[in-house]
Amino acid sequence: MKKLLVTAIFTAILPMLTACEPERGSDQWCEKMDETPKGEWTLNDATDYTKYCVFNQKPEKE
Repeated sequence: MKKLLVTAIFTAILPMLTACEPERGSDQWCEKMDETPKGEWTLNDATDYTKYCVFNQKPEKE
């Protein structure tokens, strides 16, 4: 019963935790990346930062 309860709580909370991240390419995301040390960036982070924050391209909506 405890495992079921923990799983239910985790499943309910997980979307709330992931929703806190700003959308990749948004102004908030660019500001967050400016504050993040460059050594912690992934290759995708650096590519997207260049595209969205330096060249001001807008991310494609799915």
